[in-house]
Amino acid sequence: MERIGIVGAGVGAAAAAFEIEESTTDVSVTVLEKSRGLSGRAATRRRDDVVYDYGANYVKSDDERVVELLTETLSSDGLVDITDPVWTFDREGEISPGRDADEHKWTYRQGLTQLGKRLFGRTGATIHRETRVERVVRDADAGTWHLEDATGKRWGPYDAVLLNPPAPQTADLLRSAAWEADCREPLVEAVEDVPYRRVWTGVFHYPFELETPYYALVNVDKDHEIGWVGREECKPGHLPDSESLLIVQANHEWSVEHADEEPERNLAELAALTAGLLEDDRLTDPDWTDHQGWRYALPEAGVATEPLRQAESEGLYCVGDWVAGEGRLHAALRNGLGVGEQIALGS
Repeated sequence: MERIGIVGAGVGAAAAAFEIEESTTDVSVTVLEKSRGLSGRAATRRRDDVVYDYGANYVKSDDERVVELLTETLSSDGLVDITDPVWTFDREGEISPGRDADEHKWTYRQGLTQLGKRLFGRTGATIHRETRVERVVRDADAGTWHLEDATGKRWGPYDAVLLNPPAPQTADLLRSAAWEADCREPLVEAVEDVPYRRVWTGVFHYPFELETPYYALVNVDKDHEIGWVGREECKPGHLPDSESLLIVQANHEWSVEHADEEPERNLAELAALTAGLLEDDRLTDPDWTDHQGWRYALPEAGVATEPLRQAESEGLYCVGDWVAGEGRLHAALRNGLGVGEQIALGS
């Protein structure tokens, strides 16, 4: 039996576990996830009758294999398309049409967290939540791996290990690993070099419906305090009629500067900025709010591939959007499927 250990339960890890079990008959997959949830930044919350994706916004139909996965392989029940367009704005707050692309913008009526839930649900993987892995251990004589959690418990042995955390957290694991190999230091350096964008997200609910011709606004020059404003009411099944919920993502510089501020102060400032951008003073007074600070929200570049390939020869794999070089859900899914297929072929 092939034994696989996975650190992190993001959508890349979920896709890898799915592909491994689809392509291998005798395999055991164990997932250790530090939080209580699945799907990583494909995150969903619920309040009353409202469903909202407060991390990633949707999945693009920008990869044929991912399209087939979502629409054919997995159940498409509850899969919905955001048909309203994405418009743009610049540093001066000037709003323009311009991002009404032909690709689909998919989510689920129950939210994007369904991605991980549905993929893992198609596997026999054992998932241990609230289990923070702090060390990776290589047994060179046996050719296997172990994972040690924050309580000192050792998991394994595993024939292969997949690391799914964001690049900075993966680099920390690799730096402290009990693993003597020539490829380790080049791998640590390569993973450390992946730059990340920080995002502080405000969530604003209103007891009225906005009348705009777009689903979302994106800042094209990355020189406005706000980077993104999305309307969750444009996602079928997410809000009752005659209500609005805005997902407002601050840009990197604002998010870094305000990371340690009181959430109430950040929310008030973001609400005022949003009201100014949309020219609607009502938006300064939401009836309820939520927030999330994403320290490692979006990778700004990919990782050097040669150190990854060398590590894979010893059974250690990295998976996620930062490996794909694109901070998008479809990229994480594509990368996970590819890594899973690679492991299955080598088993």
